Order: sequence, then C-alpha cells, then structure tokens
Amino acid sequence: MKTRYIVLVFLVLLSVITFLDRLCIAVAGPRMQEDLSITPEQWGWVLGAFVLAYGLFEIPTGSLGDRLGQRRVVTRIVVWWSAFTVLTGSVTGLYPLLAVRFLFGAGEAGAYPNIAGSIARWFPAGERARTQGFIWAAGRAGGAIAPLLVVPIQTRFSWRAAFWIFGLVGLVWSALWWWWYRDRPTQRPGVSQEEIAEIGAHQESTGHAGVPWRALLLNRQFWYILLMYGCYAWGSWFFFSWLHTYLIKGRGFREGEMSFFSALPFTLGVVSNIAGGFLSDVFSRRYGLRAGRRLLGSASLATAAVLLIATAVTQEKTVAAVLLALGFGVMDLMLPSAWAICLDVGSQHAGAITGAMNTAGQLGGFACTVVFGYLVGRTGNYELPLFVIAAMLAVSAALFSRIDPTRPLVPDNQVSAAAHWA
Repeated sequence: MKTRYIVLVFLVLLSVITFLDRLCIAVAGPRMQEDLSITPEQWGWVLGAFVLAYGLFEIPTGSLGDRLGQRRVVTRIVVWWSAFTVLTGSVTGLYPLLAVRFLFGAGEAGAYPNIAGSIARWFPAGERARTQGFIWAAGRAGGAIAPLLVVPIQTRFSWRAAFWIFGLVGLVWSALWWWWYRDRPTQRPGVSQEEIAEIGAHQESTGHAGVPWRALLLNRQFWYILLMYGCYAWGSWFFFSWLHTYLIKGRGFREGEMSFFSALPFTLGVVSNIAGGFLSDVFSRRYGLRAGRRLLGSASLATAAVLLIATAVTQEKTVAAVLLALGFGVMDLMLPSAWAICLDVGSQHAGAITGAMNTAGQLGGFACTVVFGYLVGRTGNYELPLFVIAAMLAVSAALFSRIDPTRPLVPDNQVSAAAHWA
C-alpha cells in the first residue's frame, strides 16, 4: 500500500473524531438545556461561542501549519480540543459553558486547513478533490455516528459521560499522529521514489512561506470564495447545531426516533462527499477545471435551497425529516469542490487560504446559530429560520458560479492550476 494512503487513514479518523466531538453537544442539547435551565436564545449563544472562536482562530492556525508543519500544529489542535471536550462534560451553568465552548472553538480552529495542508504535501493535484471527498465523508460519518453513540450513553449514564469518552478518544489519536506522521513524504522512512514522483515536485515547495495577504485581499476571486462559503455555512451549521433540537421541539420527534433522523442527513453526506469528490475530478477532466468545479458546486447549493423550502412548508414530520436529510446530502456534493478550489488557487498558501475560507464559514455559522435561536425564541416558529437559510444557500450558489479555479490567487505563481489537468 502506498504510504500516502496511510496518511489518508489518519486524516479520515481525525475528521470522524472532529465531528463526534462537535456534534456531541448538538445531540445532548435538549437534555443540557433542561438540566442547566438554558433558554433558546441562550442556547444559540452557547452554540455560537464555539463557532465564533473557531472562526477567529482559523486563519492564524491554518497559517501556522503552513510555517511549522502539520505534525506539530495538528497535535496541539487535537490535544487542546480533546481537553475542552472533557471539560464540557463538567460544567454546571450557562457562563462556565460559554467559556468552555469558546475555548473549545479556539483550540479546534485550524483542523481542516491543516488537513488541507497535509493533502497538498502528500497527494498529487489530480487526487485532491476525491481526497477531500473522503475527508468530508468521514466527518459526516462522525455526524451520523454521534447520535447513535450519544443517545445510548446519556440514557444509560448521563450527557456528561459522552463528552468524557469522546475527549479521551482524541487524546489517543493525537499521540499516534505525533509518533507516525511526517510533514513531507521525503521525511517519512519507507516512501518509495516512485511514490514521491507521483506526488510531484509541489510537495517540496509547499509551505513555510509568508502569506501575501495584500495580494489576496485585492483579488476578487478570493472574496468570491469567502462570501460563497460564508453563505453556505448557514446551511451546514443548522445541521451541526440546531438539527436535533429542531426535530424534537420543532417537529415533535421522540428521542428514540430522533436518533435515526438525526443520523440520516450525515449518512447521506458520507455518500455525497465521496461522490462529489470523484465527480469534481471527473468533470474537471472532461469539461475543464473551471466548468467542472463550478457545475457541481452551484447546482448542488441551488437544489439544497429548494429542498429546505420544501421542508419548511411540509406538514408531515417524517416527510419533512426526509426532505431535510436530502437537502443536506445534496448540499454536501459541493464541499470537496470548494476545498479543492483552495488548493487549485492557493499552492504553497493552501493552509492560509483554506483557513480564510473556513473563517468566513464560521462567521456565517455563528450568525446562523444565534439568529436561529432568536427567531425561535421570539416567534416560537422553528420553520421560519429555514427560509432564511435557504436564501443564503441560493446566494452561495450564485457566488460559486463566479469562482475561477484556473486563476491562482497569488500573482507570482507561475504555474496555473489548470496545467495540472492538461
């Protein structure tokens, strides 16, 4: 087996653990709100505290991985967030919970930009989208597994026990990563010269370069990427944060029923991310990089917007839950393309650019989590926020159609991303 596939196994497991820890609070949310006497508006801030901190620290931590390497930076990230996962299970009130969740987000920031940085160093350009597809599919698998694990744990023990168990899993992963992983293929014993040649010369030049922020901020394509992902994140963060509460309090599902319907969107997301990664690479070869990336991204976002509107106007709860799951599954088809675009246009600055994109996403996610709570708290209507989220997805689809992955964001990049597909 090629050594880079072992790297992929590590990254896939990391993505699963990330979403297990991230979704744990969403699944435990109804019990936590009752146990700690937290209102919908306050719960929106609890969820938003994580997203806000995650967004604020995403760019610096992504850039840090470019400079110092993913071995050190990812180890720090996972140890930090695992410790605060454990601490989440120990809080006794609203304000300690807000503090812990903010610090949790600060620690987890940079995880996916550093995964992208590892992909840029360890995988050839023609495998990037499909590799991102496996990473995001793994994250969705973690989301699907979370309710299936958290509900039995909190039923048998308590919601606190789930956080303690998941935190320990992350600590074990970080120890193994530090022991095995190396930042460059040439630094890892056992990597053949044939595989190094397959990966390409870019793995040696990737990273350890200053980020040309002025050039990026003056580039229109960079802003398209940020705004596209910020609008898209309204959709994804509804599922990450409010889905379980929506199903129980908005649609009247019992906790046992909720486990299946909470897992369904993420199960579909597993399939969609793998399919989206392969389709993005196939379309890019067949129709060119620009059309290939755009086609899948815009169409899936627009279709997801329609499905969320259909969910909001549907009365029957089971049909609504299925439509909601389909919306997430279709929306996830775009995710590998969005992250592959950052590698297409970013070259040695992939960590910083994906960090910037994900920061925009977290800001959109923060707005979604807080606005959702206030809309529900003021109106008692769990369907109204879905119309707002659908509108944001439609805007994201329009922005995606304007992104050109054949144009490097840094002017002094001499080799266009399109050359890798010639």
